[in-house]
Amino acid sequence: ACGALLARQDVGDEDLSRQVPISQSDLVTYSPVTETWVGQDISLAALCDATLRTSDNTAANKVLEALGGPDAVTTFLRSMGDEVTQLDRWETDLNEAKPGDPRDTTTPKAMLADLQSLILENVLSRQSREQLARWMVANKTGDAKLRAGLPDDWRIGDKTGGGDYGTMNDVAVIWPPDREPLIISVYMTESEASFDDRNAAVADIGRAVKTALNA
Repeated sequence: ACGALLARQDVGDEDLSRQVPISQSDLVTYSPVTETWVGQDISLAALCDATLRTSDNTAANKVLEALGGPDAVTTFLRSMGDEVTQLDRWETDLNEAKPGDPRDTTTPKAMLADLQSLILENVLSRQSREQLARWMVANKTGDAKLRAGLPDDWRIGDKTGGGDYGTMNDVAVIWPPDREPLIISVYMTESEASFDDRNAAVADIGRAVKTALNA
């Protein structure tokens, strides 16, 4: 969604310094940043920062609202060539992840391509690519996931997610020293493992990547 906002800004259709009001009625579950902003006008840039750095659900909804709703994200993805991913609902309903429900779904392969397009190719301007990367590098929700298995001196930008039915994901761009950047996309659902065990499994994938690159 923040990539879509940046794309609009690139063509002059949006300004991420634009401020939008935050009201008590906007708040949904898990909004550690926006709950401190009630009654204030907050920039779209700050809302994207809160969305990508802390997974603040109200911030994500305000970004979706600025775009015109979840369907606008799907439309943007189609314009990038992603014919798979779809966003249908708002936070927090979109995290339901009910087996067999096509709403609010993607595939790891689609996310790889989307992140490649947004961060490493030319869907966005260079300035917007760099801004999106900075937001992802500043993420604070992934320390127990892919980041836990990767070296501390690698630049890592990621976005985590989770939902019901044992659903968890982490998608990342990593910049190993003296190597081309890599993209990793990890998704699991209908897992019966505990939250900590799922985190550990994702971290193990990070370790496997590190081992492969150091071989």
